[in-house]
Amino acid sequence: MTTNVFDHQNFFTGELDQLREEGRYRVFAELERKAGHFPQARRYKDGATQDVTIWCANDYLGMGQHPKVIEATCEALRAYGAGAGGTRNISGNSHEHVLLEEELADLHGKEQALLFTSGYISNWAALSALGGGIPNCVILSDAGNHASMIEGIRHSRAERRIFKHNDMVDLEKHLKDIPPNRPKLIAFESVYSMDGDIGNINGICDLADKYGAMTYLDEVHAVGMYGPRGGGIAEREGLMDRITVIEATLGKAFGVVGGYIAASKALCDYVRSFSSGFIFTTALPPAIAAGARTAVRHLKDSEIERMRHRRAVSKVRASLKAIGIPMMDNESHIIPVMVGNAAKCKMISDVLMDQYGIYIQPINYPTVPKGTERLRITPSPFHTDEDIAKLTKALSDLWSHCALSRAVA
Repeated sequence: MTTNVFDHQNFFTGELDQLREEGRYRVFAELERKAGHFPQARRYKDGATQDVTIWCANDYLGMGQHPKVIEATCEALRAYGAGAGGTRNISGNSHEHVLLEEELADLHGKEQALLFTSGYISNWAALSALGGGIPNCVILSDAGNHASMIEGIRHSRAERRIFKHNDMVDLEKHLKDIPPNRPKLIAFESVYSMDGDIGNINGICDLADKYGAMTYLDEVHAVGMYGPRGGGIAEREGLMDRITVIEATLGKAFGVVGGYIAASKALCDYVRSFSSGFIFTTALPPAIAAGARTAVRHLKDSEIERMRHRRAVSKVRASLKAIGIPMMDNESHIIPVMVGNAAKCKMISDVLMDQYGIYIQPINYPTVPKGTERLRITPSPFHTDEDIAKLTKALSDLWSHCALSRAVA
């Protein structure tokens, strides 16, 4: 019998126990969304069910339950079946994929778009292919970038330089240090998901032009939400033509699943031809592509969802501000309610769910730095005044119960 071997089960248990002690252990809420009744859902726990209102969904506009999207998905499912049948290279390239890519290229004013199975994969695959394939490339990455961007850059093995979040002075310092003829790519986001702040797209584009750098913009939390056709912050600010690569998702405002990049034909074809994350992955089901295309087309023409959404966000902010609930100030649709303690953040989340039927997932380290734990609230066009009043009262009760500081108006 072998002795002194590594006890891997004990290691796993110990690490998980440490997470529990710190209040950072993640518990997944088992939910059943109710089509046609967004943001209402049914929760399953310990053999019982409970009706809850979701306040933290990334389906920002409720498009995942829009009748047009559901019908398009069902029609395509009946027409094409459940799966794609293979990778895009081997039998999985459907007409629906091509039509969706054309729709997305048009949305962003680019020559071409390329679909991936998720927003995470699109960042990972595109950045790793570009950084790893362009000789001697250096990637300048905003310190606030998403984990998918960080992993893609790391996997590329390109030199990485991290500039201070949204700091144009620090970015320029890095750019000055890089020889003019060396390939450079600046990777950043438009809406940062945890703080809800907005990237300085114009400033970065100016520096990119000055120093001959490519730009890679993650619009994951902005597509569908901003701009006259839902093209994102770059569309709203008239800057899409200055961005080399726009990356985004189909799983948030468009309400389905998948990710994509939009860029020149040559760049998209390069990623298509050299990215293992694209080449060796089974394609999205055609029915999903059909549903996504319907959502994109609808939000190109409809401002109703965005207008109602902005009103809901304003109402929630005003209601929470009136009772002194501390929120991180930003210009986006994301409302970070600051708790600043991991255990209390989880406890508040648990009580909101168990006693008030309000679901808001706690956001703790490593997603955000220790000491900045928060509840990330994402209002939708379908949250009613009654929902907002219930949320406000619940948070006020819990703030008092936990003896948390309130903001001074």
